[in-house]
Amino acid sequence: MKLVTFEYGNKRKIGKLENNEVHEILNYDGMLDLINENDLSNLKLSEESYDLDEIKLLSPIPNPRRNVICLGKNYIDHAVELKGKISADVFIPERPIYFSKFVDEAIGTNGDVLSYFDKFDTFDYEVELAIVIGKKGKNIKAEDAKDYIFGYSVGNDFSMRELQKEHYQWVKGKSLDTHTVIGPSIITADEIPYPPVLDIKSYVNDEIRQSSSTKNLIFNIDYIISDFSKSTTLLPGDIILTGTPAGVGMGFTPSKYLRPGDIAKCEIEKIGELVNYIK
Repeated sequence: MKLVTFEYGNKRKIGKLENNEVHEILNYDGMLDLINENDLSNLKLSEESYDLDEIKLLSPIPNPRRNVICLGKNYIDHAVELKGKISADVFIPERPIYFSKFVDEAIGTNGDVLSYFDKFDTFDYEVELAIVIGKKGKNIKAEDAKDYIFGYSVGNDFSMRELQKEHYQWVKGKSLDTHTVIGPSIITADEIPYPPVLDIKSYVNDEIRQSSSTKNLIFNIDYIISDFSKSTTLLPGDIILTGTPAGVGMGFTPSKYLRPGDIAKCEIEKIGELVNYIK
């Protein structure tokens, strides 16, 4: 099923999305509460439904409990396209590159994203498959990793490249306000055969920029969850962005960075479209 967080009448609610209609989930206070309980058989749904055009979809987890966990250079073609732009050599990682996005409030689909164009001019996009963790785990075996996944969503790892290059760690360049964007929904893990092999694309003003498949991850989901959880506890509701394929703005010659007025769209097969307006 697809689960959403939405706003109606200035109230935040969660619901089940089906056929462009949303039934409110009545027996949980919010998405993190639902994920923590992790019992989809026990949902109490409202009899009446909302049409999508009468509600505002928010990020499924508007206020993540911790920083978003991210993977850098996890597609070979993306690592190659950044040669000489982030680092001097073609750097195909032999071990996962982890960083995080510092986030207070995540932005959802149709939300505005700030370009900070008065201060910076290297604003970039990155479509990514987001994993939502469903139960607490530590030292998870690779073969058990799928049992810890609650579901999946679409992420846009917006990045300010000049800050990413200026600092040895990437967290500053990845963590400007409004630059953590996830949505439009969480599709529960039971809806997608494991491991997920899904088309992944991004567009800027309807021009396709990225097109790949999640089968091309250098470090697959089993490896990521097992490796990151070594001596580090994962918690229900934790979000992992698994990396982006080639086609980011920095990868073009000349670069194709985002500007105010642009529309950035990320799309992952079976999950949905994440659309944002650059301000």
